[in-house]
Amino acid sequence: MAGQIRQAQTAEGTIPAKVFHPDKASTTGVILYMDAFGPRPALERMAERMATLGHVVLLPDLMYRLGPYGPFDAATTFSDPEKAAQLRGMMGATTMAMTERDTATFIAMLAAEGVTGPIATAGYCMGGARALVAAAAYPDRIAAAASLHGGNLATDQPDSPHLRVGTIKGRVYVGCSGVDRSFPPEQSARLAQALREAEVDHVIENYVGMAHGWCVPDHSVFDAMGAERHWRRIETLFGECLTTG
Repeated sequence: MAGQIRQAQTAEGTIPAKVFHPDKASTTGVILYMDAFGPRPALERMAERMATLGHVVLLPDLMYRLGPYGPFDAATTFSDPEKAAQLRGMMGATTMAMTERDTATFIAMLAAEGVTGPIATAGYCMGGARALVAAAAYPDRIAAAASLHGGNLATDQPDSPHLRVGTIKGRVYVGCSGVDRSFPPEQSARLAQALREAEVDHVIENYVGMAHGWCVPDHSVFDAMGAERHWRRIETLFGECLTTG
């Protein structure tokens, strides 16, 4: 299935996105929060696969405020100092609060596609933290949130996702890389404690041997077996949480 181009106007600019519809009409939706490299064919293929599970999937550009860019090459960008510095600057300029505000627009964009039922969020890399924050900010609409190799989920910063989990009503799944400097064991423990204390239904799963980025097919550390394992978890999460009966 080919994604259909959509745009939404906000006070801060025009959000470009693609929407993917399943074969049969659906009132459930998914917001796919991109990794740092931007919307591109690899993420579109992932959105297509999510749509085959029976949900309308929205893939927005989180860094639209910064003007035209890339997308960056997921396999080579961080080996080029100039491009790596540019990308890190763009990530830093796209704050968690910005994406939280944008999520209201994402939900409205799904509504325009017929999504009146529950919504899931799925985020990769920088999108992982945003998927969790979205679930906290819009608990009456977001029934499930998945973070895959998400970084900085439980930091000392005031916008750390773990500080927000008390308002989450949906189910949370966190799939973390076996070794990941952006989400080390101490952060995992801190997040687990916050989720348990907030009585959030959740799973934190450690993918031993997987490096940060293993789920995304154009990433230099993509691992096919690990990616399929994460797809099984996604299918179960969405199947159990995105119900309208």
